[in-house]
Amino acid sequence: MNLPQTIHDILDLARWAPSGDNTQVWRFEVLGPDHVAVHFYDTREDTVYDFRGRPSQLSHGTLLETMAIAATAHGLRTEITRRPDDQDHLPVFDVRFVQDPTVTPSPLIGAITTRSVQRRAMSTRALLPEEKRALEDAVGDGYDVRWIEGFGGKMAAARLMFSNAKLRLTMPEAYEVHRRIIHWNARHSPDRVPDQALGVDAATLRLMKWAMVSWGRLSMMNRLMGTWAPRLQMDLVPGLRCAAHFVIMARHAPETVEDHVAAGRAVQRFWLTLTHLGLAMQPEMTPLIFSAYVQHGESFSTVEKLHGAARQLQQRLHKLIGTGNGHPVFMGRLGAGPAPQARSLRKPLEELMK
Repeated sequence: MNLPQTIHDILDLARWAPSGDNTQVWRFEVLGPDHVAVHFYDTREDTVYDFRGRPSQLSHGTLLETMAIAATAHGLRTEITRRPDDQDHLPVFDVRFVQDPTVTPSPLIGAITTRSVQRRAMSTRALLPEEKRALEDAVGDGYDVRWIEGFGGKMAAARLMFSNAKLRLTMPEAYEVHRRIIHWNARHSPDRVPDQALGVDAATLRLMKWAMVSWGRLSMMNRLMGTWAPRLQMDLVPGLRCAAHFVIMARHAPETVEDHVAAGRAVQRFWLTLTHLGLAMQPEMTPLIFSAYVQHGESFSTVEKLHGAARQLQQRLHKLIGTGNGHPVFMGRLGAGPAPQARSLRKPLEELMK
């Protein structure tokens, strides 16, 4: 069927929602002038970072929230329901657009296409009280924001990310993901992550490209040179050069697909709000993901010693963010600064239609 212009405009904005490694884990099926079915999938089968599909489910939520925000430009609200007969790894959500005279365009609409990931150093200016209030309000009921600030807090977070980076850089399962998702010699990529957005200098980038031809070559480089250079540039220095780290906490433990989708909607409101405020952000999900593997006693690698390292890192994560009330669903760092010069783009809408 021909795509109604309003639906086209909404979906053309919604496709800019974030997804892990720019996988864009959704396809749109237009069923009427006011009805779109969104067919989701996850990458748990071939992506070690997609523990039980939960990170993908967060992405599903960011997409649905972006659709809802984009719809307000047309005076529409969304009614979103999950189909009861789908499968958890292939959930389908029906989105219906309803004309509502009380709906006004969201101030976050302009941030949808400019929102991006900043992997390089940001300003160390502390967040203003009004910025923190806006971000805390953005996540909505059921969620809280835990801030990790000051030099000591940022150092602890940066060291945690530095150590987690060694885990992912010495794991063959992670290598397979990195090999697949990095777009070499690129500032922009419609379906992967451009190498120039990784946050390392030109010399390190050339070395990474040479080493990632094969796992054997990368392993040899790790033995001879270690992993210090990429970890310093991608984790330790950026972890210090920011305003703060943060953790979005759910007040009740997410259990179902719907729970994780709801968390993703909160994450997108937070991310769009900080973009609207002129801030930048980088997700820091590795500690949460490998902590989940440890918590549930599930293996993530054929390299046995990495499981012991992950257990130690889980303890450090708990020390950093606390183990009291709340359940972490998203973690990152943020701060003021210019937009990145290199970033992931998106597939054209036609390629995302079912």
